[in-house]
Amino acid sequence: MKKLGLAIWSLFIIVGMCSGQAKKPTIMILPSDVWCNTNGYMMEYNNQGTVVKVPDYKRAFQENADLVNVVSKINGLMADRKFPLKNAESALKTMQSEDADDAIAQSKSGAAVAESPIDKLKKTAKADIIMQLTWVVNTTGPKKSITFNLQGLDSYTDKQVATAQGTGAPSFTAELPVLLEEAVLAQIDNFSASLQQHFDDMFENGREIIIRIKKFDSWDGDLEKDYGGKELGAIIEDWLAKSTVKGKFSTSDATANMMLFEQVRIPLYDTTGRALDARGFCKELQKYLTAPPYSITNKLTMKGLGQATIYLGEK
Repeated sequence: MKKLGLAIWSLFIIVGMCSGQAKKPTIMILPSDVWCNTNGYMMEYNNQGTVVKVPDYKRAFQENADLVNVVSKINGLMADRKFPLKNAESALKTMQSEDADDAIAQSKSGAAVAESPIDKLKKTAKADIIMQLTWVVNTTGPKKSITFNLQGLDSYTDKQVATAQGTGAPSFTAELPVLLEEAVLAQIDNFSASLQQHFDDMFENGREIIIRIKKFDSWDGDLEKDYGGKELGAIIEDWLAKSTVKGKFSTSDATANMMLFEQVRIPLYDTTGRALDARGFCKELQKYLTAPPYSITNKLTMKGLGQATIYLGEK
């Protein structure tokens, strides 16, 4: 009986230790598109001939002291709740040091994939969650208050997984970071719980990504090519069924020249314990297709952390 009691007590201790050491999602806090546009921090880039406006985070952090103070305050609130943080300013500096040509990958046959500065920032920081922050200062006579909106976005899918909004109590003297902290405090625990719930789901069911399979015109094969009595497209589906978490993925579009796989659930970590993104997962598919009996030369391109395209027929 004593041994049974000791075993049960040991089990409680182990469970308690495991729950206390549960992994949490890494986060990065950025000002929202609305805030950047309202405050004049936008830039334009050329996306294969189309001019696109995106937030200029680098200039915003360099020029706006309020932004730096506010992000620092929210970082502190999340750190208090044991969420690992990725520093946006550091990620921006790392991204700047990379070659600008990395944003565009082009094959010998001319196929090109453009990557926005935002996608490149996500790849550099590799945060699980992007927290987008918007705030407005309300002035009523000598009093000021803060209205805020905080959105938690899955950085792989851009899906909103948590939200918090509200208005703090008016104050005569409080500074902006203090006003924001007071406004956010009432909402932050529910917000954090939603983030953790989303991450727990990913831990159990896998991280969601998108995979596209396309072919170069120069390749004489296609996805209907027969290999040992089975079409190439079906072979790729079989590989995904074996390699995804619980075999979860959906095929929403398939022709002889392309396939689109959505809601592809991949493990959060590889066999060495390192975080796994769409690139790491699809490199294994690349190797599978390159090896005999298929021996298909292919090229992998990325958009952000969660969208991968494999082009068949060339490097």
